[in-house]
Parts: sequence; structure tokens; C-alpha cells
Amino acid sequence: MLEQWPYIVNFLAYLGVTIPLMIVGILLFLFTTPYREYQLIKEGADTDDPRKVAAAKAASYDLGGKILGLSLVLASAVFHSAGLVDLVVWGLIGAIFQVAVFYLFELLTPFKVVAEIPKGNVSVGIFAAFLSIATGLLMASLISY
Repeated sequence: MLEQWPYIVNFLAYLGVTIPLMIVGILLFLFTTPYREYQLIKEGADTDDPRKVAAAKAASYDLGGKILGLSLVLASAVFHSAGLVDLVVWGLIGAIFQVAVFYLFELLTPFKVVAEIPKGNVSVGIFAAFLSIATGLLMASLISY
């Protein structure tokens, strides 16, 4: 068991950096969208209003896709990083580019994502989630040392 301690310490160090990076990424997502994902999700759970329920679903798909996309980037950064500083750099780059892709998506679509999700357009939320996951997967594959 004692021979495992260096690996456990390494695991804890990387976990201690990765979890805050995930939190920073989520906060970045929450603060860069004009709608309030958690509020939409909460309101959709406490009502029978079909529009609020749909808005909650759209927001949860959108935010969930961003989180999954970011976790793909972070997993690749952990795997490829030369150290904790490298992990932080790639994690922050991944989060920033996830936000950038969301707004590029906003510019290129014939509809406004930031307006459709609060209105309850679940298909836009799902599409945004898939875009975030695909972006995360592509960015994850680009990380190397």
C-alpha cells in the first residue's frame, strides 16, 4: 500500500486542480449567457407551465452539453499535461473556446440561440449540447505535448 502513496498524491493533486477548473468553466458558461440556466431549470421543476418545462429542458441540455464538452477537454489535458500548470493552461483554453464556439454558433444560425432556449425550444438546446460535445471532443484531440 505504501508504494501507492505517490500515485494517490498525484491523483489528489490533479483532482484538486481539475475540479476547480470545471467549476470555473461552468461559471464562465453561466456568466456569458444572457439567460440564467439554473433559474430556468428550477422554474421548470416547480410548475405545470409547458413553456417553462420546455425552457428548463432546453437549458439543461445546453448547460449539460457544455459541461460534457469541457470535461472531454479536461480529461485530455490531464492525460497530455506535463504538469499542473500545463493542465490549468489547457483547461482555461478549453473553457474559453467552448464559450467562443457557442457565440460563433449564435452568429451563424438563422435563429438566436440565446432567445430560443429561454422560450423553451428544446431542439435548439439539444443541438447546442451536441455542438458543445463535438467541440470538446475536437479540442481534446488537439491537445498534445
